[in-house]
Amino acid sequence: MKLPGQDAMARQADEKLVARQVKLPRRVVEKPLRQVAKRLLIALAVLVATAFIVWADRSGYHDNSDTSVDLLDAFYYATVTLSTTGYGDITPVSDGARIVNILVITPLRVLFLIILVGTTLEVLTERTREEWRLNRWRSNLRDHTVVVGFGTKGRSAVQTVCATGLKADQVVVVDPSGKVIESATAHGYAGVVGDATRSDVLLRAEVQKARQIIIATQRDDTAVLVALTARQLNRTAKIVAAVREEENAPLLRQSGADAVITSASAAGRLLGLSVLSPSAGMVMEDLIQQGSGLDLVERPVIKAEVGLKVRETEDLVVSVVRGHRVLGYDDQAIGTLQLTDRLITIVRASPGTQSVPDTRRLPQG
Repeated sequence: MKLPGQDAMARQADEKLVARQVKLPRRVVEKPLRQVAKRLLIALAVLVATAFIVWADRSGYHDNSDTSVDLLDAFYYATVTLSTTGYGDITPVSDGARIVNILVITPLRVLFLIILVGTTLEVLTERTREEWRLNRWRSNLRDHTVVVGFGTKGRSAVQTVCATGLKADQVVVVDPSGKVIESATAHGYAGVVGDATRSDVLLRAEVQKARQIIIATQRDDTAVLVALTARQLNRTAKIVAAVREEENAPLLRQSGADAVITSASAAGRLLGLSVLSPSAGMVMEDLIQQGSGLDLVERPVIKAEVGLKVRETEDLVVSVVRGHRVLGYDDQAIGTLQLTDRLITIVRASPGTQSVPDTRRLPQG
């Protein structure tokens, strides 16, 4: 039987655990040891400055032990004064010394305490700030892109979608390696440490509110499990996955993936094409590499193109997307272009082509 309050305590423990596993991008700061060393040096400088101020006006101070104040007494007085200990054995007796205490030594005491206590306060408030950032991030996250796996394929996929206008704060990377997530946050992406085959890990990435999911894991069986879990949590998101073996592609489609890229086969076909025709292989590699040379893009049909045939458009059209069908440029079923069609075209890469409204780059192998 659970005691009253146990559920609330359990929820708080879960929230703290999630806060440690979800990492948001942050600006680069100095190393903790360097920060502490710098603050200690500043505090020491304040202590030395206070001691010399007292020693310079030593005639205005009285020592109960021997009435005179030397340099050691000045350092002793500065130490007990800045630390607010205040034994009272050395006191300012002249008006000038008391004015200096009010206008100079008291502000130095406050500065000294801020420097020493500030480090402790920063540590205590860091967790609160992080939880506040996490809650704010969750509430504002909508229609984002979840990337499972941040290896070579995952990084290339993120760079491609970001080149078409997706902001870095709309990307969430999921990976079991903490070092990989640190690399992702260094690039400005939010990261979740954990196994993406588990639903609780994907929920931390807010996959249920995602617009598209990219699965770029190292193993095909892991990709299948991730696709199953992601599709169960989000019925409408577009899921694109990469597999190594072509025989696993149908299984991944059955698991809920909308598009499957066979990385090993695609690389092999590119190698073979480069052997048969180096120039053709060079063109294909240029199409795969986004942002330079030629790019393959998808765009809507504009009003001026409605009623035209494919060859009558200004762009080099490769295929026409009509409904759920992808028709080749020479398919007789196309007839004339309709307003609801989308065109897959080859364009010259430039900043202007990347900012075309509603343009989506096709996933590449």
